[in-house]
Amino acid sequence: MERVETDNIIIAYISRFGLSGIFLFKSLRKIFSWPFPYRASIKQIAFVGARSMLVITVSGLFVGMVLSLQFYDTLVRFGSVGLLGSAVGLSLIRELGPVLTALMVIGRAGSAMCAEIGIMRTDNQIDALDCMAIDSYRYLFAPRMLAGIISMPLLTAIFIIVGIFGGYIIGVWIFGVSAGAYFQSMADTVNLRDVFMGISKSFVFGLIIVWVACDKGYYLHLDKRGIFGSEGVSKITTEAVVISAMAVLFSDYLLSAFIL
Repeated sequence: MERVETDNIIIAYISRFGLSGIFLFKSLRKIFSWPFPYRASIKQIAFVGARSMLVITVSGLFVGMVLSLQFYDTLVRFGSVGLLGSAVGLSLIRELGPVLTALMVIGRAGSAMCAEIGIMRTDNQIDALDCMAIDSYRYLFAPRMLAGIISMPLLTAIFIIVGIFGGYIIGVWIFGVSAGAYFQSMADTVNLRDVFMGISKSFVFGLIIVWVACDKGYYLHLDKRGIFGSEGVSKITTEAVVISAMAVLFSDYLLSAFIL
């Protein structure tokens, strides 16, 4: 009996993952189909990108300051303070910039996106769109997918630039490291491969965040069968945040291993 129950659980998870894959395929296909809802896409880009700039800027500033503080304390022991800019730049560009930006976007935009779609599902708004022959993939999910793909690299770039400036504040203004040495060491070590790694990660992370958030909200009736209303929406929103964060960290490892 336990063997049968285990097999059923495995089959259910595989089936659910297959539905998620179909959901992603249909949403991405609608990005390249006509007519495309440009106004909805611009609205979502403003929501995911423009409204996240404040939290990304503040986070990037303090992350850069902490990195500079920690690296300075380590490098000064080995007499290599001149490499401070290199350490801060490489850490932000290759790893911390894309990952921390993705985690902040998950908390600010991904959770809200999942809750919005989940409420539309519980209120039968998505069923109403289908009854009126309005393609929900075209008008609900494709604009969000496009917004995630476009906004994440831009937000990552802002995070990295502000983080480097935060490292400059601590390293140069407070600890007295040479400004020329700070930027020269960064220019000597950071190359196009490092920039490509950070930007490519941000594209993938943006797609993952929107995919998981919209998928969990869309399939609320399957994931939380019998649990609707505020309780169901709160549970799938929590699951979306956790799953998307784990997926970002896992894909970060895969991309790093592949590019390196």
